[in-house]
Amino acid sequence: MKQGLRVRWLGRIDYEPAWHAMQEFTDRRDAGTDDEIWLLEHPPVFTQGQAGRAEHLLFPGDIPVVHVDRGGQVTYHGPGQLVAYVLIDVRRQGIGVRELVSLIENSLVQLLAGYNVSSCAKADAPGVYVDDAKIASLGLRIRRGCSFHGLALNVDMDLEPFGRINPCGYQGLRMTQLVDESAAAVSVKQAGRELAGILARALGHATHEFLVGGIDSHERTTCSGNPP
Repeated sequence: MKQGLRVRWLGRIDYEPAWHAMQEFTDRRDAGTDDEIWLLEHPPVFTQGQAGRAEHLLFPGDIPVVHVDRGGQVTYHGPGQLVAYVLIDVRRQGIGVRELVSLIENSLVQLLAGYNVSSCAKADAPGVYVDDAKIASLGLRIRRGCSFHGLALNVDMDLEPFGRINPCGYQGLRMTQLVDESAAAVSVKQAGRELAGILARALGHATHEFLVGGIDSHERTTCSGNPP
């Protein structure tokens, strides 16, 4: 029997507690555990992936650097950026890592199209781009047949810290954000709800629970395949 999908809005939380919570969720889940998507923002932090090279950290300054267990190089998280952690049993879903990456990228492209922003994915550089500028980054880890980590979409944030690194390992890569590409006003939470609905449908869920609060919260605000 197909399991359900829970979407959680966690607000703004520090990076490391969220990272360790993802690890714990993945380690303790079993074949009957519902998949989850965690929507949140982080205070300023650079995260360096497993393959990360020190030379891509140019001058981090007062922003902490956390070495993590996802794929990819260094990226930046900060207020005004939507982070979505995608906790999916890919083995049960019957998809591979590349298919999951494409599903996430296509969902982001669909979300942005709703704001009249034309974007695309690139086969040789995971993420989503508006012309030559990157608007969303991806980094996943698969353990025990399940995914964690996920995506970061720049909504309305200070892009200056991206200049302190080579984003995703690409020197001179220009970054952009939704507020600069669209005339529409959108909050991080609104973008998260809309993206979660698109992801849910792409994963075959007609409905999903939407929960607000901490990671262990059970306060249900809506149960719908579309954001209210």
